[in-house]
Amino acid sequence: MEQSDFLKLSALATGNYQAFLYDCDGTLADNMPAHTETYVAVAREQGVSFDPMLIDELAGWPIMDVVEEINLRYNAQLIPEDFKARKAELYAESYIDHIQPITYVVEHLKANAGKVRIGVVSGGDRSAIERTLAILGIRDFVEVLVCAGDTPKGKPFADPFLKAAELLGVDPEKCLVFEDGIPGVEAAKAAGMHWIRIDKFTFG
Repeated sequence: MEQSDFLKLSALATGNYQAFLYDCDGTLADNMPAHTETYVAVAREQGVSFDPMLIDELAGWPIMDVVEEINLRYNAQLIPEDFKARKAELYAESYIDHIQPITYVVEHLKANAGKVRIGVVSGGDRSAIERTLAILGIRDFVEVLVCAGDTPKGKPFADPFLKAAELLGVDPEKCLVFEDGIPGVEAAKAAGMHWIRIDKFTFG
C-alpha cells in the first residue's frame, strides 16, 4: 500500500520544478487526530464545546486564527495566546513523542532531497514543527522552514508559500506544494504554485 502510494505520488510530482514545499501536520506527520484532541481538550477545560470537524476544515491555519474562529462561531471568549500556550503544553506532554510518519510522503521528501530544493511550510509553531521533523528523521533534509508568525498572514493566504520560495530563491511557478487540506491548497493557488493533495492524489 505504502509503496503503491509512493509511486502514485511520484507520478503526480513530475515536471520542471525546482522546489518541493511540504506541509507538516497531516502531510508528513500522521498527527491531525492528536491536534484535534488537544484543541477539544483545551477548549473543554475552559467550558467550551465545539464540533471537532472544524479542525479538519481549518487544517493549516495558525492556532490563534483557529481559536478566533471558534470564538466567532460559538460565541466563546477563549484567549488565543493562552489557548495556544496550553495546547502546546498538552501536545508536548502527551502526543508529540508518539508521532508517526505518513510514510510515502516522508519517503518522497527523502528521495527528492538533493534533486530539488526542499521546504516545509506549516501553520504550526516552529518549536513543535522542528521537533516533529526531528522525530520523523527528516530535519536535515529541510532547507527552509516557514511556520506560524513568520509571515503577516498564514494559510489560506499566499504569504507562507511565497516566503518559502523567496528564502529558497526559486520562482513560485517553479514550486510544487504537497498538502492535505483545503486552506493549504488555497494558499498554494494564491501563490501561483501547482499543488498535490496527498490524501486524494489530486493535482492542480
